[in-house]
Amino acid sequence: MSEKSLLSNAFQTFIKEAPEHQKIWMETVQKLGTASNLDSKTEELAYIAVLASARLEGGLPFHVKHAKSLGATREEIISAVLVGLPAVGNVVIQALPVALNAFDSE
Repeated sequence: MSEKSLLSNAFQTFIKEAPEHQKIWMETVQKLGTASNLDSKTEELAYIAVLASARLEGGLPFHVKHAKSLGATREEIISAVLVGLPAVGNVVIQALPVALNAFDSE
């Protein structure tokens, strides 16, 4: 599975149709990442939790694969998706099949 195929259609359109905005966005994201005091795997797991809580399932495949490449286990992915359960309720369970499908593929 290519990295591009893990990107949501919306993000692929963003890259294609607004390349200057996307470039600035990615520079900002990278700068925010360097400012974080979390290790890479923890930060990626936290980001997965945010995506699940915000119902942004489109970003999950990319970030789950990245977390897996950083050493995250399947159980850690499940915990990351479900960490928002007390705060936002069962909306996070909609992200679970998306996240696990990404983790289990290839």
